[in-house]
Amino acid sequence: MTNRQQSGFVATEDGVQIFYKDWGSGQPIVFSHGWPLSGDDWDPQMMFFLRHGYRVIAHDRRGHGRSTQTDTGNDMDHYAADLAALTAHLDLANAIHVGHSTGGGEVVHYVARHQERVAKAAIISAVPPVMVKSASNPEGIPREGFDPYREQTAFNRPQFYLDVPSGPFYGFNRPGVKTVPGLVQNWWRQGMMGGVKAQVDCVKAFSETDFTEDLKKITVPVLVMHSKDDQVVPYADSGPKSAALLKNGTLKMYENYPHGMITTQADVINADLLAFIQG
Repeated sequence: MTNRQQSGFVATEDGVQIFYKDWGSGQPIVFSHGWPLSGDDWDPQMMFFLRHGYRVIAHDRRGHGRSTQTDTGNDMDHYAADLAALTAHLDLANAIHVGHSTGGGEVVHYVARHQERVAKAAIISAVPPVMVKSASNPEGIPREGFDPYREQTAFNRPQFYLDVPSGPFYGFNRPGVKTVPGLVQNWWRQGMMGGVKAQVDCVKAFSETDFTEDLKKITVPVLVMHSKDDQVVPYADSGPKSAALLKNGTLKMYENYPHGMITTQADVINADLLAFIQG
């Protein structure tokens, strides 16, 4: 088998350049990353599935990573449309879509609109159905609970992007959990590559978008992977609710993994994803 190793850009309708990596051959797996990172956050999954004979694709969301640092269109409708532009550009069919955190919302929003291209999907530590507290979601987080993400990103980004991965994101603030400096530094590197305006806007996109109707529309198999110890996207108001709204959803619950478990527990997550894809 000859593996392609490609990267490039696809242009969206509003002129934004979306960076992507496209390696290997076989059934395509498309990865959507979390806030405020880039497609590089999927390195452990890209290498694992490449070695298992899959074609692996990861893009940088608009405003993030190597994509255009646009000050407009930083919302879930544009994120899903950008993903659609990428899948059309690469002419993907029978694809598996995997999203982490904000990327889980992006995947849900996309799959609900383009199921004809999709075989299966998985959402990991993902923001759906909706994070913010409202009359219809009384268990959610009050809107002001997300204000530190906006303000610290806008005006204290270099330090904030060290504090988040040093603490709740990877669970390094839990007793007995040893901080891995390289993971903190790589999180910082990815975050600082992106545009600050887009990253501030993305807080609204991931916290206030209601994915309930999207979830109800999806008929392809979806694996919902979430940990009870997620300190960023609380388990009770996310994973179980999403799985219940899906017509063909399966909930895979973990006890003590952090929000960033795709990195810290990559061996377990990769094996569980592979079992789902092959099942």
